[in-house]
Amino acid sequence: MTAQLRPAIVSLLLLTILTGLVYPLAVTGIAQVAFPYQANGSVMMSNGQKVGSALIGQDFSDPRYFWGRLSATGPAPYNAAASSGSNLGPTNPALLKAVQARVDALRAADPTNKALIPVNLVTASASGLDPQISPAAAEYQVARIAQLRNMSVDQVRQLVAKNTAGRQFDFLGEPRVNVLSLNLALDQVK
Repeated sequence: MTAQLRPAIVSLLLLTILTGLVYPLAVTGIAQVAFPYQANGSVMMSNGQKVGSALIGQDFSDPRYFWGRLSATGPAPYNAAASSGSNLGPTNPALLKAVQARVDALRAADPTNKALIPVNLVTASASGLDPQISPAAAEYQVARIAQLRNMSVDQVRQLVAKNTAGRQFDFLGEPRVNVLSLNLALDQVK
């Protein structure tokens, strides 16, 4: 029995060190060298303060800011520890109620805007943490923000354009606007 126990224990210890220490340290080291911004959480700064991550949505409810997608996380919105979709089907009364509440909030914030509301302003992403909206969702909000910040619509559109990322590698995904970086840019306008 000891002839079998000793190799098993040695194998366990060796694999524990290899997979529990060596591999994670190697991957972390490579990530820190090759992708330091991403490896450290893609933290965004404003005036020397950490204000959020470029990868996790933020809860903006002030009408002077662009609003992102709804968050499906609980108990608090944009809770990265509770990342998940809502799993509510398209005819689920709870989903319909949440969508209607967001439509009502968007209409109340800008009653003169009669345009169709882009779907990504009234639904959550699969993770419930999406930090980006479509350019159409940003455009829907431009007039409200321009009015509340005493800016021209063109000034706000220019900020949206500067904060719009195109398709990755020119063929993956869709153009997108990072809500946090756009709102930080808004706050920089004097």
